[in-house]
Amino acid sequence: MCRWIAYSGTPVLLSQVLFQPEHSLIDQSLHSRMGVETTNGDGFGIGWYPQDTGTADPAVLRDVGPAWNDRNLQEVAHHTRSGLFFGHIRASTGTAVQQSNCHPFRSGRWLWMHNGMISGFRRIRRDLALAVDPALYPDIEGSTDSEVMFFLALTLGLPDDPPGAVARMAGLVETTAQSHGIPHPLQMTVAVTDGERVWAFRYSSEGRSRSLYVSTRVGTLRALHPDVSFLHELSDETRLVVSEPLGNLPGAWNEVPESSYGVVEPGGGALHRFRPRYAEGTGSRE
Repeated sequence: MCRWIAYSGTPVLLSQVLFQPEHSLIDQSLHSRMGVETTNGDGFGIGWYPQDTGTADPAVLRDVGPAWNDRNLQEVAHHTRSGLFFGHIRASTGTAVQQSNCHPFRSGRWLWMHNGMISGFRRIRRDLALAVDPALYPDIEGSTDSEVMFFLALTLGLPDDPPGAVARMAGLVETTAQSHGIPHPLQMTVAVTDGERVWAFRYSSEGRSRSLYVSTRVGTLRALHPDVSFLHELSDETRLVVSEPLGNLPGAWNEVPESSYGVVEPGGGALHRFRPRYAEGTGSRE
């Protein structure tokens, strides 16, 4: 499995979030506390929306080495400022350790990253791949279930309805697996963004999903911890969504409920129930 972080808010140096916290994502690459594996060293990636460049498309840096000693990652993170970025460290569930399999995945202005797996993916990969829009299929570069999930979501309407598209993707994965006799196929925490809003999903077919947390509103944290100086540098809209908390600041982290998704956007955010959507006549559960 993997660990990831999504940041949205006041533009900051990437290093302030990726490296500086007590239990930063880079620390988690060696010492994960809540992941299936303690070490996540099968590659890493960051994706960010550059400030004042005139383009809405994100930049991506991905590599196959461990994040904890990558000098290029340190160089970029200490010199790049952004108000919306993703970070991901990978622990492979069986697919190759190669650059095209590292998250986040990009298509146009969209970024996608995933922690989890599709059980029995090798058995149903062909069926799922054939459900991808033929116009999008050539853009699939790697061999992971995560990337196929992304392109299925794009096929099923991600640009117009992200929650609905992810729900339809999850339903398609479950019904396809069901036809092959695979129980409880889907395990996912997913983050996806268009550069303005972030959607984060926590779901698994068996109802025991991987960990996911969202930060408390900055204004509330300032009231709780008026002596913590960095909180005064952040806007009230700044939020983080993480696989596991970045530190032990009391009141800073809230577990995302099972089978739910959240939206982080300018002006606030919201939490909603999540469940897959199944095509009519599939016989799958609602």
